[in-house]
Amino acid sequence: MPDKFPKISVITPSYNQAEFLERTICSVLDQNYPNLEYIVIDGGSTDGSVDIIRRYADRISYWVSEPDSGQSNAINKGLRMATGEWVGWQNSDDIYYPGAFDDLARAAHLQPNVDLVIGNINLIDQHDRVLRDVHYVKPSYGALLAEGMVLTNQAAFWRRGVHREIGWLNESLHYSFDYEWFLRLTENHKGTSVNKIWGGYRLHDATKTSTQNQRFVEENADILLGRTMPNWKKSLYKLRRVALMILQGDFAYFVRGVFRRLTGKGGALY
Repeated sequence: MPDKFPKISVITPSYNQAEFLERTICSVLDQNYPNLEYIVIDGGSTDGSVDIIRRYADRISYWVSEPDSGQSNAINKGLRMATGEWVGWQNSDDIYYPGAFDDLARAAHLQPNVDLVIGNINLIDQHDRVLRDVHYVKPSYGALLAEGMVLTNQAAFWRRGVHREIGWLNESLHYSFDYEWFLRLTENHKGTSVNKIWGGYRLHDATKTSTQNQRFVEENADILLGRTMPNWKKSLYKLRRVALMILQGDFAYFVRGVFRRLTGKGGALY
C-alpha cells in the first residue's frame, strides 16, 4: 500500500540539555523508520549540545543553533519547514520508545479520518528508569477542557495539514502552549489513541514543570477564559475516561490508579 510509511516529521527544540539530548536524538533515529524527517532547533546552547548534534548531522534532515524567543518559537520554526504528512515534537530531555513511529503509521492507515494520534507514556528519571506508566484514552476537546492535559506531546502526532486551518503554536505562551495547542486541535478535529507506550517523559530538577509550576497555573487560567464547563459535565468526562480505559483492557491499570489515590500517593485515576 502506498501510504504504508507516511512521512513523519519530528521536531526537537533544545537549549542547554546536553545531559539528555543524545538520548533524545537516538530515540528518534533508532526507530529506523524509512520515511523520517528529523529537525533539531537549538536555541544557541553553550553546554556542548551543538557538538552532540554535529555527531548525528548526517542523519538529521536539518538543524540550526541560534537564539530564539523560547520553546514554542523553536517548535514553530521546525513545524514551518516540516514536509511530513504527520508531525510532532519531542523535547530534548524526553524520548520515544522503539516502534512508536511504526505504530503511528499503522493507526493512520487504519483510521484515515483522524487528524491526531496519541499513545501512552512512562514517567522516567534522569537515568531512564521508569517511575510509573501513564495511560490515555481517545482524546477530545471536551476531555481536555474537563480534565486538563489528558494527552502529552511525548506521544502525540497530528496531520501537518491542520496548521493551514488553525495556525501554529501560540508563541506568547511559554509554559502551557501545548495545552492551548491541543485544545485548538481537538476542537474540530478527530483524534484516536493507541494503547502502547510511545514516549518517556523525564522528571528532573531542571524541568519547567518542577521549577515554574505557578506559571503553568497562570497560563492555564488565561487559556480557559471564556471556556467554561459545568462540574456535572466534567464528572461525566471522568466517567468516560474510566469506561474507555476498561474497554481498552486497562482494568488493572485503573485499579492501580484507585489504589494510588486511596493510599495518598498522588495522581488521578491514570
